[in-house]
Amino acid sequence: MKITLDVSKLVEEGKLTPAEAERLKALAAEETGHLGLNILTGFGVIAASAGAVAILLTAFQFSAGSAAIIGGAVFLLGFLLLAMRGEVVSLLAQTLIVIGALTGGGGLLILDNGSLRAALFVTMVFGAAAIIARSSLMAALSVVSLAGCLGARTGYVHAMYSLSIQEPTLTIVIFSALALVLYLISLRVRADYERIALTAARMAIVLVNFGFWIGSLWGDRLRLWRYLTMNDVMGGPSFTAKGAVIPDYVFSIGWAIALIGVGVWGVRAGRRWVVNVAAVFGGIHFYTQWFAILGANALSVLLAGVILIAIAMALRAFNRKGAA
Repeated sequence: MKITLDVSKLVEEGKLTPAEAERLKALAAEETGHLGLNILTGFGVIAASAGAVAILLTAFQFSAGSAAIIGGAVFLLGFLLLAMRGEVVSLLAQTLIVIGALTGGGGLLILDNGSLRAALFVTMVFGAAAIIARSSLMAALSVVSLAGCLGARTGYVHAMYSLSIQEPTLTIVIFSALALVLYLISLRVRADYERIALTAARMAIVLVNFGFWIGSLWGDRLRLWRYLTMNDVMGGPSFTAKGAVIPDYVFSIGWAIALIGVGVWGVRAGRRWVVNVAAVFGGIHFYTQWFAILGANALSVLLAGVILIAIAMALRAFNRKGAA
């Protein structure tokens, strides 16, 4: 569990000695250095895996099945290297496991045309890779892959990014439960696995907020329910645009209540990340509903800014009172 301390202020108040403060600063600097290296390694591994799949499929004219097999072989090699001792060998093994899982998973998804069974298998492989390699990156990607099983997508067109959540209600229910289970697991495992469980839980929380966000704008037509229960004369799914089964205001109200509840719990439990993510998505929710109702004009922007400043001051006073 990570906590935030103002070391300088604690020294001034006599709650820490200068020697203790210097020791804490040294430990924090080491942890920050590890965080930076992990982030750099994560981006490098993702880029290397994507490039490997692209090269295998284009330059060498390999099939998607070949890419999946090669990725599986690299994954197995990394797994075998874990048995060897040494920090360098361990780092190499973890990197190979992650690259193998990403490359093999990408090849399998292309081979099976992004089917649900392939997505579920890739999710399980990513989860296993996260545990074996103790990789927070793979833990987060396994949760993202699970979201893809429900139709979640992202896209990019020139100068525009897009997010698609096909099943807002299911996304909220499934990933809320997943986040809770992962959090409870994190309380009962060692530090390395606690980090992995918390990373996956945090990714699940982000997806829950995405589900609320999309639902608050368009509601939920429960496409999966329609797909399972209704078919047209051609045998395909019968989707209509006659209105949402669950209206948008249900998501708007539920999201606000959830953000407030989770934010208060985060403050009391000392979970800084939870408080931050509740504040960020609270701001997104506020601005989304505000401008959706009033539109974007000078007066609405001014009023939105004033209200947010007032809320921030109230939260600051609340935090000071809690600290006292």
